Amino acid sequence: MSFHFGDLKEGARYRSSGRTLTEADIMSFAGLSGDYNPLHIDETWVRSNTEFDGRIAHGLLVLAVTSGLRTPGLDEWAILAYLNVERKMLAPAYPGDTIHQRSWIESLRASRSRPGTGIVVVSSQVINHRGEVLQEGKDTYLVGGEGVAP
Repeated sequence: MSFHFGDLKEGARYRSSGRTLTEADIMSFAGLSGDYNPLHIDETWVRSNTEFDGRIAHGLLVLAVTSGLRTPGLDEWAILAYLNVERKMLAPAYPGDTIHQRSWIESLRASRSRPGTGIVVVSSQVINHRGEVLQEGKDTYLVGGEGVAP
């Protein structure tokens, strides 16, 4: 069953499943993205040159992982497009951190350019297993109305 634009309510809250970040995730993302900054791949450099406890995951890796986590309720939306993403990187994610995302619908409005659809702004926070907020931001989706399938 899909939830269409008209089914959504401002303030509705969602929580994703969790996932533990691994060293392999970080190295794979470095290879995929070409981002070999020593913050992500050189433990000795990080400990000598930063206040971090060790190498850290790429902020965009954390965003990508949380974007793909199973989120009951939100996963059933009739999403037609992912329109915008905004993120603030507030704290580092380390290998071994288990992360999840809390989300809530901030605003809903009918689309002006695509009749029968709506624009949904979702606020979210990425949280680690210690309860620390690592990222916060907003995602904007185009969601189909009744009879407009993804």
